Amino acid sequence: MPEDVTAPIHVVATAGHVDHGKSRLLLRLTGMDPDRLEEEKRRGLTIDLGFAWCTLPSGREIGFVDVPGHERFIRNMLSGVGPVRLVLFVVAADEGWKPQSEEHLQILDVLGVEGAVVAVTKRDLVDDGTLEITLQEVRERVEGTALAAAPIVPCSSATGEGIDELRDALDATIASAPEPERAGRARLHVDRVFAVSGAGTVVTGTLTGGPLRVGDDVALLPADIRARVRGLQTHKRTLELATPVSRVAVNVVGPERTQIARGDVVARPGEWKPTGVLEVALDPVRGLGHELSARGAYKLYAGAAERDAKVRIYGRDRPGGANRGFARIRVAEPLVLGIGDRFVLRDAGRDETVAGGLVLDPSPPRRAGPEPESRLAARAASTPGELPSLLVAEREAVSETDLRLDLGPDVDGVANAVSAGGWWISPPTLERARATATAAVGAHHREHPLEPGAPAAAIRAAVASTLRPAGRPATGAIVEALLAEGSLVRDGAAIRLPGHRPFVDERSPELQRIADAVAAGGATPPTIAQLVSAGHPRAVIDALIRAGTLVRIAPDLVVTPAFVDRAVAEIRSTGASGMTVGALRERLGTSRKYAVPLVEYLDTRGFTARRGDVRVARGA
Repeated sequence: MPEDVTAPIHVVATAGHVDHGKSRLLLRLTGMDPDRLEEEKRRGLTIDLGFAWCTLPSGREIGFVDVPGHERFIRNMLSGVGPVRLVLFVVAADEGWKPQSEEHLQILDVLGVEGAVVAVTKRDLVDDGTLEITLQEVRERVEGTALAAAPIVPCSSATGEGIDELRDALDATIASAPEPERAGRARLHVDRVFAVSGAGTVVTGTLTGGPLRVGDDVALLPADIRARVRGLQTHKRTLELATPVSRVAVNVVGPERTQIARGDVVARPGEWKPTGVLEVALDPVRGLGHELSARGAYKLYAGAAERDAKVRIYGRDRPGGANRGFARIRVAEPLVLGIGDRFVLRDAGRDETVAGGLVLDPSPPRRAGPEPESRLAARAASTPGELPSLLVAEREAVSETDLRLDLGPDVDGVANAVSAGGWWISPPTLERARATATAAVGAHHREHPLEPGAPAAAIRAAVASTLRPAGRPATGAIVEALLAEGSLVRDGAAIRLPGHRPFVDERSPELQRIADAVAAGGATPPTIAQLVSAGHPRAVIDALIRAGTLVRIAPDLVVTPAFVDRAVAEIRSTGASGMTVGALRERLGTSRKYAVPLVEYLDTRGFTARRGDVRVARGA
């Protein structure tokens, strides 16, 4: 039966120079040979990633990713350590520090390692004096790096000397390492894909962020190929639930093996958004002998993915030595990255690792804008809890969908921001929009005093003019926020200021002429179309209707208030017996064209009630 295992299974990556005994050490620790390829067996070095696992004295289960040490296989080494933050660093006692020892340390240093143990292997091949020289060299080399506090344990895979001490050191390091996120967005970085007869496509990788369960619908990114989890395994145990951080094999239903590649990501649909452009904090590796520039033939490594990359470094001072800089990186194919993810940058032309860094914005604005360094420095200095407000402040407005894609689905709200229409709006943005919109509506009132307000489309355009291009999709939501707070009032298809009423000067000759024309028509006054044809402005007619000087009983029919009052009085005179439409038409001396819409108007306004074929005055 599948197990529902929720206890964390810690993952540790190996690192170190070729032939320093990483694979033999793992064989001694776990009883498993991580070299799975025939070529690896024949040549005696690790070409691709290998995997092994064991249980430590505390009962903690630990999985090892054995990565290549040879410089030609640095790509696979980066795939192995990318999503892993615990490291077993190996240096052979008989050879000491070597070039790949230094390059692997450079990579670990910029990847933000959270715990490490240094194993000085092949203890049985050297005397005590040589061992002490190697130990001292290792201490000096790791000073000031991510491995500075790592315990250094001499050991021998051949004799077993120091292996128990190594297990204890691994146990203590894991116990003191920060707890990884386990309840967020699941993301499995695919490093192997194969087909199993009778089962279908299987992917393996390191699971981070959140759990995966059998039956889950998932997406294979960046291609967004939909699939379903048929089965899960970790360390050859069948599971119902896999939790991070752990090595997991996922049997997926749907895609063919050829549709998936190393570097892809398994995630829940809608929780991650692939990106081709990102803004980052860039940290050159220690000992870099030159400055970084945009002219390098760069490759970026993140998770288990490798991408060709173009780098634009912000600011005049390019990062070099120990100086952190900020940059925009464009990759040849999309990656699935989030804020806080780490990566490594290699210069393929120079064949060297040159930098690592931290993703600060996986979906940056199309244009960097003024002072991008200040904006990115603020991101780099912010805490996770401050990020939602920072994002909204940067972008003026952020949709709830984009906020969750950037920060995860558990973001409930944004401090110091206004929510409207599915968007979060920064207070300065709303204030600027408020000033612009009220000024535009006020100007319309002054220029068109007879109209109820400005056209809504014109006000939306005015608000949009205050926003940067990235924020303009939020225009409608910002107008809704202004309406909700009462700064603006919707009046039909128009928008007005609170308290505004169309200005009607009844002493105006034009107003009087229109009122006289309707009154002169008596029971059959001219229609609105006839009034307009006679040269009376439609805006003035509408103003008279809004002012109550005329009463609209149908889209094209107006009468005087006195005519309405007379109709109510006629119906009221019949008491409870009521009056038919035909009888009212005869009493008023009008036509059916006016009588029918008139009684319907009286019904809707509550003056009368219909009972069969008659109307009865309410209260009669």
